[in-house]
Amino acid sequence: MNERQDMLRSLPAIDRVLREKSLQDLSQQLPHEILSQAVQELIASLRQEILETGETISPERLQPANIAATAALNCRQILQPSLRKVINATGTLLHTNLGRAPLSAQSLRAINNVAAGYSNLEFELDNGCRGERYSHVESLLTQLTGAEAALVVNNNSGAVLLALTALGKGREAIVSRGELVEIGGAFRIPEVMEAGGVILREVGASNRTHLHDYQQAINENTSLLLKVHTSNYRIVGFTKEVAAAELLPLARENDLILMEDLGSGLLLDLSGYGLEREPTVPEVVKAGVDVITFSGDKLLGGPQAGIIVGRADLIEKLRKHPLARALRIDKLTLAALESTLRLYLQPEQALQEIPVLNMFTAAPEQQQQRCQKLFEQLDSAALAADIELVADASRVGGGAMPLTELADWAVAINPHSGSTADLAKRLRTYSPAVVTRVHNDRLLVNLRAVFADEEALLAQILIAVLKTEG
Repeated sequence: MNERQDMLRSLPAIDRVLREKSLQDLSQQLPHEILSQAVQELIASLRQEILETGETISPERLQPANIAATAALNCRQILQPSLRKVINATGTLLHTNLGRAPLSAQSLRAINNVAAGYSNLEFELDNGCRGERYSHVESLLTQLTGAEAALVVNNNSGAVLLALTALGKGREAIVSRGELVEIGGAFRIPEVMEAGGVILREVGASNRTHLHDYQQAINENTSLLLKVHTSNYRIVGFTKEVAAAELLPLARENDLILMEDLGSGLLLDLSGYGLEREPTVPEVVKAGVDVITFSGDKLLGGPQAGIIVGRADLIEKLRKHPLARALRIDKLTLAALESTLRLYLQPEQALQEIPVLNMFTAAPEQQQQRCQKLFEQLDSAALAADIELVADASRVGGGAMPLTELADWAVAINPHSGSTADLAKRLRTYSPAVVTRVHNDRLLVNLRAVFADEEALLAQILIAVLKTEG
């Protein structure tokens, strides 16, 4: 008991700790209140440890200088941005947790030009009247897709919600049971429909749905036939689904709206580069689907956005719905999306300039050469690790093309001391952070999603961290 009392009496006063140099040096960067709170929390934590554990705390931990140093370290984290640059060496290109599609150089310039001052976001320069923010991308979208009209909201879930609410609230939408998907963040199509006031009428079985299933479900309260692209999973084996082109005559015969959520959305056919065949937006428009929704930040390679294209009369209903304002996109997203879409006017330019398209289409031989160079740099550094050049496979990610694996290469690292999990954490907490993946107890560094101007820095970080590990 006496020892516990002695430790409690040894706890310094907050003002005493604040006079230490490590905190004084921060006083010009952070308010006194934040520094004081950090010290107060540390001292309270030490007091609680003394009272609850009864274990002896070393006198060094109770010294004002050491408490101040720990508080200063915690406070410096406030000065560091939480959202920061990451080098993606995972081999997953549209990594949802790492921000999905990186933007093109043109998009970054467009954002900077619009963000640095004022813009004609909703202003017609030729007549001086108020304009529509969607006009900056609508003509590009109609030209690229062949649709009559287009609208853009903040993400594809919002696009689906807006379309269903505006076109089917209080009425039924028929959906195949096998297409009732759950997307990232546990958002499910039935819940989106419920939020929009649309009555779900599911038909068919999980693996097989036929045209007659839709026919039998149609009644006087039916408003929509809804197709949902299962972007993030596939059912294989004994399966059957009804394509939108097959549903079109049924929709026309019963005066129903045919809507399709394409999920990721492709403007170009990339199957010639080893990716699985996906219906492109222009193909779906040409097939006659009334309303089509897709993402801007996945296979399109632009910013986060929900894009809606289709019949002009239906898009106008969406545009006038109150929910459209709540879901509208800002000027920075519009600038990035417009510049991304302009690149698609010349498909070869899009493949070269849009980062994810360039990553998708990179040849395995090119990736092998890049990995070989990194392997030689690490091998020559005499690091305390086993380092190999190994065959690997990259993935599209972002809930798109789940079965697609792109033939690739990686550098495999097995440290002599410490675990690969510890090494991966050291890399993640470096600045800039490097995110890799661990497979079969080896750390794999895949370069497909690493930009060319990041390669030298990545090599330096790997060498620095591995030397520290050793």
